[in-house]
Amino acid sequence: MALSIKKVLVSQSEPASEKSPYSDLTDKYGVEVCFHPFVKVEPLTAKEFRQQRIAILDFTAVVFTARIAIDYFFKLCEELRITVPETMKYFCITEAVGVYLQKYIIYRKRKVFNGASGKLSDFVTPIVKHPKEKYLIPVSDIHKDDLFSLLDAKKINYTKAVIYRTVNNPFAQDAKFDYDMLIFFSPSGISSFLENFPDFKQEDIKMGCFGAATAKAVKDAGFRLDVEAPTPEATSMVAALDQYLKKLSVRKR
Repeated sequence: MALSIKKVLVSQSEPASEKSPYSDLTDKYGVEVCFHPFVKVEPLTAKEFRQQRIAILDFTAVVFTARIAIDYFFKLCEELRITVPETMKYFCITEAVGVYLQKYIIYRKRKVFNGASGKLSDFVTPIVKHPKEKYLIPVSDIHKDDLFSLLDAKKINYTKAVIYRTVNNPFAQDAKFDYDMLIFFSPSGISSFLENFPDFKQEDIKMGCFGAATAKAVKDAGFRLDVEAPTPEATSMVAALDQYLKKLSVRKR
């Protein structure tokens, strides 16, 4: 018998490669997986940034927690007609983010420092080793304060600079909404979904999410949560979906 779930909407951008973990679910269970992020980010204009009264050249180091922050930082510098000095130091949450800087600067290890594991606790270590720097931290208008709490505890001199924002990413008006399951990854995704579909009734539509904050947002919105990750048995959303679809397929036999 066919599964009751035939079409799943994942609120993320479509993977660049046709062969993704989600395509494995299609192969195993015959479900159609579609992608549409309910939120997207866009850069602030130079005029909007100036309202924060932050002078980029007053800082001696920049902290990057994502590649998109790198793109928007250098785009902003270009709009402001600022030439970032070669003496500027860069602190990146992972080596992959650090290597991405090569798109904009001549990469030298003496001025690019990376976190060891991607964990914030490890990321703070190289920053603490350079306590005399004045740090600029580009962020989105919606961001967590975990990193800043750690920096405050270490008495690091830093300034947050909002250089991009999270905005609603609406569906096309003529787009069909015929999904059997919805997957969310952030509270802002839930908020945007409610803006898109203010009269949405869940009924038999299943919902899954990644992260405790997202789970809380789903429940606070009055929806039923059917699949949640991460768990000890399923550390990724794909693994949690796999387990859920497997259980459904067993019931249908």
